[in-house]
Amino acid sequence: MSNVAFIGLGVMGAPMAGHLASAGHDVTVFNRTASKALAWVAIHGHRAAPTPAEAAEGAEFVMLCVGNDDDVREVVTGPAGCLEAMAEGSVLVDHTTASADLARELSAACAERGVAFIDAPVSGGQGGAESGQLTVMCGADDEAAFQRAEVVIDAYARRCRRLGAAGSGQLTKMVNQICIAGLVQALSEGLDFARRAGLDVDQVVDVISQGAAQSWQMENRSATMARGEYEFGFAVEWMRKDLGICLAESNRNGARLPVTALVDQLYRQIEQRGGSRWDTSSLIELLRSP
Repeated sequence: MSNVAFIGLGVMGAPMAGHLASAGHDVTVFNRTASKALAWVAIHGHRAAPTPAEAAEGAEFVMLCVGNDDDVREVVTGPAGCLEAMAEGSVLVDHTTASADLARELSAACAERGVAFIDAPVSGGQGGAESGQLTVMCGADDEAAFQRAEVVIDAYARRCRRLGAAGSGQLTKMVNQICIAGLVQALSEGLDFARRAGLDVDQVVDVISQGAAQSWQMENRSATMARGEYEFGFAVEWMRKDLGICLAESNRNGARLPVTALVDQLYRQIEQRGGSRWDTSSLIELLRSP
């Protein structure tokens, strides 16, 4: 069992930290909204700290799950950031979906202090975080540090793999989001087509989900999409942040992402309809109500 700090107690971070506590690790939490940290402690016990640095004192592993690149910099290298308090030989694990450039930047900053860094974005959504069944995509320059961290990450992971050097985890998460964007739009078009053709949508999904069209999105979102229910899940505004990272990276590496760019603009239309916090499956609403 390890001394672990967890920074960021949103819909993903709070249950992830809870799994660490349940696994027997000694957990100290920090959240910018202090009431969330105190509420977490009321449920799980352990401790809350008033700053990232104080949370990281004495921690063998510091986990982050915050909003974007700037948020990560703030809690890592900003005033009272965690890195200043981390001991040589400790490991910083960033579960935020952020840029690969940031991962490389932090890896270099950590190396100067003798701290290992792992970029470790996750897939599986709030449900995966709550059930402890996340897929964790990792980049790390230090294989031995990854192997140490993997044992701790296992508390909330279904699968955890190192894909290469620092930044590789974030690049792999970009691939994940690119694939999801196209899948959700295709599923939206298929379901709307079935409805307009007079078919029983549930029966159609039951049949085609047993064949080559099967996907996680079909299995978990088709029923709510057919009913026009979107008040849950991975928010459109979060997906647009992720797709923005993908599109920026593609401009650097020369990849062509025409479908991703189109879906990003479709999500922009959802935001204009007031759906910034709707689930990403709400793309079908643009077809249901043009």
